[in-house]
Amino acid sequence: MVNVAVDGSYSYRVPHHMQVERGSIVQVPLGPRKVMGVVWGEPKDKVAHNRLRDIEHIYDTPPLTDELMKLVDWVAKYTLAQPGMVLRGVLRSPEAFEPEKPVTVYQLTEMRPERMTAARQRVIETMEDGFSWGKTALVGASGVSPSVIDGLVKQGVLEQHFVPPPPIVTQPDADHKPLDLNEEQRAAVDQITGNGFYQFGVSLLDGVTGSGKTEVFFEAVAACLKAGRQAVILLPEIALTHTFLERFEQRFGARPGEWHSDMTPVQRARMWRAVARGKVQALVGARSALFLPFPDLGLIVIDEEHDGAFKQSDRVNYHARDMAVVRANLTKGHVILSSATPSVESRNNADQGRYTHVKMLGRFAEATLPDITAIDMREEGPEKGEWIAPKLSREIFSVLDRGEQALLFLNRRGYAPLTLCRSCGHQYQCPDCSAWLVEHRFRGVLTCHHCGHEIGVPKECHKCGADDSLVPIGPGIERIAEEAAKRFPEARRVILSSDMGTMAQTKARFEEIARGDYDLIIGTQLVAKGHHFPKLNLVGVLDADLGLAHGDPRAAEKTFQLLTQVTGRAGRTGKSGRAFLQTYVPEHAVMQALVRGDREAFYAHEIKGRQLAGLPPFGRLAALIISANEHDVAFNYARALATLAPKTPDDAKLRLFGPADAPVAMVRGRHRVRLLVQSEKQFDLSGYVRFWLDEGPKPTGNLRVQVDIDPMSFY
Repeated sequence: MVNVAVDGSYSYRVPHHMQVERGSIVQVPLGPRKVMGVVWGEPKDKVAHNRLRDIEHIYDTPPLTDELMKLVDWVAKYTLAQPGMVLRGVLRSPEAFEPEKPVTVYQLTEMRPERMTAARQRVIETMEDGFSWGKTALVGASGVSPSVIDGLVKQGVLEQHFVPPPPIVTQPDADHKPLDLNEEQRAAVDQITGNGFYQFGVSLLDGVTGSGKTEVFFEAVAACLKAGRQAVILLPEIALTHTFLERFEQRFGARPGEWHSDMTPVQRARMWRAVARGKVQALVGARSALFLPFPDLGLIVIDEEHDGAFKQSDRVNYHARDMAVVRANLTKGHVILSSATPSVESRNNADQGRYTHVKMLGRFAEATLPDITAIDMREEGPEKGEWIAPKLSREIFSVLDRGEQALLFLNRRGYAPLTLCRSCGHQYQCPDCSAWLVEHRFRGVLTCHHCGHEIGVPKECHKCGADDSLVPIGPGIERIAEEAAKRFPEARRVILSSDMGTMAQTKARFEEIARGDYDLIIGTQLVAKGHHFPKLNLVGVLDADLGLAHGDPRAAEKTFQLLTQVTGRAGRTGKSGRAFLQTYVPEHAVMQALVRGDREAFYAHEIKGRQLAGLPPFGRLAALIISANEHDVAFNYARALATLAPKTPDDAKLRLFGPADAPVAMVRGRHRVRLLVQSEKQFDLSGYVRFWLDEGPKPTGNLRVQVDIDPMSFY
């Protein structure tokens, strides 16, 4: 199996001098180029021996395990992805297969330089401890330039040696500092670990925000390590990892392995190699860490399992939560799905007894759940041109007077979501996407959040030429910050959004907030989860209805999850927190459940609605997104494909919707048309779509067909 976009495997000949086995990682010729591949098994074809090309090279790395290869086959079959593209997710780091380069170190000899300078003297004094030094460390410790080191080597004063690089991680100690758990947490750990780590099982760790779920699965990780197996913890966002890594280090006395997009190629290669050789016992990473070559994976933790970031929507459309369950089944390991607001799918699996339902209903220590109030914007809304309701404004003043922190939350980046000309009504739209350009006033640009297209904020209308006629419509996070500066001028304010600053800057802001350096936090969903702010006791959600305004079957669920997470930031250290939701539909089931603190009522309402509609988890969906440079080409192909949809027995209850232009009908200059298939839960929807595409018209030219089994996004 080669790691390129092909549907199957190819046969090669094994040279006499080479020994390979199933799972061996090799290099093979493919046309005029050389590609990575994995020995998959006996050939299925009958090609003559003398017509085969030779395997060119076998890498000195452990072969992939049988369970990982079965996972690749399973994911490819289920998602309709090409197996080679799934395999590429496993062989993500080509540098990992080359021999690891040794590290150059220097030692002091008995020789001394002919001419002693102050710089040379500092180097010699630094090295008189008798230890070997790397060049970078030596330069930093002695305060000299690298050329001074090179000169001392030439004169024989320093001697070069080449040594293996140090381990990329230190092994965690399961007994380093066991956590002091309360009775509910201890019961949760016992419930999860009761069957050990050599038997497949899934636990839904369902606990309110602040209940101490992280401490519970840390102790489960410790139990897994004591059992001699490896553990991986998947997090939805890289922004959460720093605080999490520190907590892990405090518990286990060592940092875990890391796997995320912010790593350098060298770090990635070293980590992949260490994982494959069994030298990484515990790892924290993003969703792609699920495909790392662990030799003996016993535990997979999915933290914030409901989070949409676990769904990959590029090339291979898989959901890491679901694939984690598949991998654990293959390894006879355990999965912990942790969330304060579980997905409806996971909650239903727990209700049906497929998953162990581990409930944690109390907050840790003396903390209490926040009191949530809905502000009806139809009756208590702010003045025109303002966005913070008077009632919320008064509450913020009270909190600030007490020396506590308040959070204003709006899940919309930028200054305003739409800019138009008040003279001619022209609305600024992205030329390559069917989306408005969003004003980012701090940077002075209008930008598209789909493709990244940017223009400077115009001084006159592009259409009618009118001067100073452009007006922002609607609020973004920057506009809220502008209003907050006028209303609360004495408050120390900070703005947090994913497009404002680097990861290091964001991390620094979180640390400053936790120390109490700011009074008023204004943020997007970046602040909604995973953070502990001791002084934060008031949360105000502006435009709480924002997520309900789209034709998404999961809109209510996503809104409930996000608002529960963000309001849960308040009152986590003993004081009673308060939260206010600015809404135009206070009677909506989501708002009612939040105000009453009745999450069970929300799940009952949502599960009943899904069941009546035959939506997941009671039915299945598959989306086909057809795209092309010309609209008619995409639409005509989608129409032809729809007419050739295979017939099914009546009991399959299969329904086909579309073709129709996608809600975002153009992205990066490509027109998008959608088909949606709905079926019974037991129906083999993946097999149906595969047969349909095989029998249907073949895309030509710039046509592309993207298949999304179990879609999470409907844009």
